[in-house]
Amino acid sequence: MPLVVNTPAEKTTEPCPRRWWALLVLCLSLLIVVMANTSLIVAAPDMTKDLGLSSSDLQWVIDGYTVPYAALMLVLGAIGDKHSRRGALILGLLIFAGGSVTGGLVDGTSLVIAARAIMGVGAAVVMPATLSLLVAIFPRAERAKAITAWSATSGLAIAAGPLAAGWLLEDHAWGSTFLMNVPIAVLGVVGALLLVPPSKAEGMGRIDYVGGLLSIVSVGSLVYATIAGPHFGWGTGPITAAVVAGVGMIAFVAWELRHPHPMLDVRKFRERPFSGSMLAVLFFFFGTFGSIYYSTQFLQFVLGYDALETGVRLLPLAGAVFLGAAVTGRLAPKPGVKAVVGAGMVIGTAGVFLLTQIESDSTYTDFLAPLLMLGFAIGLSLSPATDTIMGSFPESELGVGGGANDTALELGASLGIAVLGSFLATSYKDKLTDLVGGHLPAAALDTAKDSAGGGLAVAEQVAKSPDGGLRQAQALVDAVHESFAHAIAHTSLIGAIVMAAGTVIVIAVLPGRKAAGEHRDEATAAAEADRDEEYADSAR
Repeated sequence: MPLVVNTPAEKTTEPCPRRWWALLVLCLSLLIVVMANTSLIVAAPDMTKDLGLSSSDLQWVIDGYTVPYAALMLVLGAIGDKHSRRGALILGLLIFAGGSVTGGLVDGTSLVIAARAIMGVGAAVVMPATLSLLVAIFPRAERAKAITAWSATSGLAIAAGPLAAGWLLEDHAWGSTFLMNVPIAVLGVVGALLLVPPSKAEGMGRIDYVGGLLSIVSVGSLVYATIAGPHFGWGTGPITAAVVAGVGMIAFVAWELRHPHPMLDVRKFRERPFSGSMLAVLFFFFGTFGSIYYSTQFLQFVLGYDALETGVRLLPLAGAVFLGAAVTGRLAPKPGVKAVVGAGMVIGTAGVFLLTQIESDSTYTDFLAPLLMLGFAIGLSLSPATDTIMGSFPESELGVGGGANDTALELGASLGIAVLGSFLATSYKDKLTDLVGGHLPAAALDTAKDSAGGGLAVAEQVAKSPDGGLRQAQALVDAVHESFAHAIAHTSLIGAIVMAAGTVIVIAVLPGRKAAGEHRDEATAAAEADRDEEYADSAR
């Protein structure tokens, strides 16, 4: 057996003998892409202090990664299909590592944002490549198990990111949370060469670059408007971006309907398994990522846990993800996708709803049940939804399928953090103004209303001020805690309502087991016909 795998996956009659080791490489690559966002949650306070970040700066440090990540996945997935899926994975890991090195060594706000954007580009190459390679390598009989492992890795990264970053921050500066990605990326590159077979689409034809450009403009503008509007006000920039997103989406659909080889065949959205699964991923990550985002802040700002302690307390979520993945691996073929995905969304919605009970004197125990329910729901729902989405695409479009799935995932997470984060900020400001509005100077009140971290910083200043003192500082701390708990309860109610509505829509759209089976048989027959035609063309 050669050291480096050189035989393309499409040219072998037997399953790749190293496929389970290859899956480990793909999951490892996925892990650092997702961890790049979750690790920043606990690194943000140190970065804010060291770089003097405003709330606007911090938002773009976070979302400088998100915008290119979400906007480019569909196009870069298609390019990987055309030229080399393994090559795309390796190139993406190298770009990601380069951005990580840059982010870990620079000390200016704009440079950190630029480094995060470079990482986002790398992630947009890596993410769809992991899914397309997975589907290309594994035979249909084993594919559901492989996708279950892939999905569980996404959930693991939610807890692993804060845990790894918290451990590093015990003795190192925030730059270490960027640099930790580098050895993992290098290991992924080596593993890809040794264990992952090369793969590309047979007879794919020319790439629809016009459709690709329209998708980049539409999704990028939508993500930008979603982030900037709720956080910084609906000024000229966000409104223009929203209009561009709407016009771009209409143009994209019109172009794709007329193009003989579209970037994404939008007619697939007429297929209930595909559209229902896409909506499930979108709604699910809207609620779960938004709620995990502000729950983590409560653990730090209100309960006073440091970065490592916060990461440790997210470990039950990761364990629940693996439990949910194990359950869906055994049950999904029997009750069907609709039942499993619907059950997961109901459990996730209930978990978000439990957060409406959070109060200023709540403890970690009050967060444990919601975290367990959200983790279990991720493990239960994500795998069958992803498997259904990928099964809707022929072998020549696996990268596009991965890009579509991952765009729905990232768009849902971005919307959840931006929209629910905006409600959180507004509710916190209003409540804090009611409690201490007449007791603080205007400048101090503005700082305190900016975030819970800002409020606690003002309390430290009050404690040191000759006009203040410990008693007044403690009163402000209590007000910040009460306001943030009130904001979490209020925001969780909104998130639960959105998720409940999404659950009803998804259950209504997804077909029953019998109809889904008939559609899967038709899709398999069509895929086999396409593959036979491609082989015939290549023979000619």
